[in-house]
Amino acid sequence: MKLDSLDTLLTEELRDVYDAEKQISKALPKMVRAAHSDELREALQDHLEITRGHVARLEEIFGLLNEKPKSRPCAGMKGIIQEGGQMMQFDKRGSAENLTDAAIISAAQRVEHYEISAYGTLRTYAEQLGNSRVVRLLEQTKKEEVEADRKLSEISQQLISSEHGGVEMEEEQSEGMAMRAGNGRSSRSSRTPSSSRGGRH
Repeated sequence: MKLDSLDTLLTEELRDVYDAEKQISKALPKMVRAAHSDELREALQDHLEITRGHVARLEEIFGLLNEKPKSRPCAGMKGIIQEGGQMMQFDKRGSAENLTDAAIISAAQRVEHYEISAYGTLRTYAEQLGNSRVVRLLEQTKKEEVEADRKLSEISQQLISSEHGGVEMEEEQSEGMAMRAGNGRSSRSSRTPSSSRGGRH
């Protein structure tokens, strides 16, 4: 189609993000099932409910613009979700649970960053057009996406710190066992010559 005005561009971009939100609504339940951490599952489930609200809010925006809610295939989101699906396959290869969850968060945050960028652009268009009601709705959605991203970052940091700390502890324990074993061998070696000399007397 021909882009002949900023109004047309806004409508087309809204259709793109409308499709993206629908794709996310279908992808999030799979992420919830794949997650191990209760906190992560809860965060993803909460975001699923928020995403459904975003779909409804976009439909409200279409109404304000006198446009029918209509999707335009969002290839960008499709690619991000496909990559996320590949990340979730790590769990089937015997990966550590914390690291699998960190990979899921990485995939989810790519989704968030796409949305934050998209809603920021849409808000700018609406602001240029002087449509304050649409600006307010888009800004509300963007703030919710930013908050969701912040929560995921916190959970990711906790998971990585926990996993890294566990690895360090295992390494320290292994080193300690090796040192004790080495000391034991040294003690036995130091006693052996003395015993031998005593036997010859």
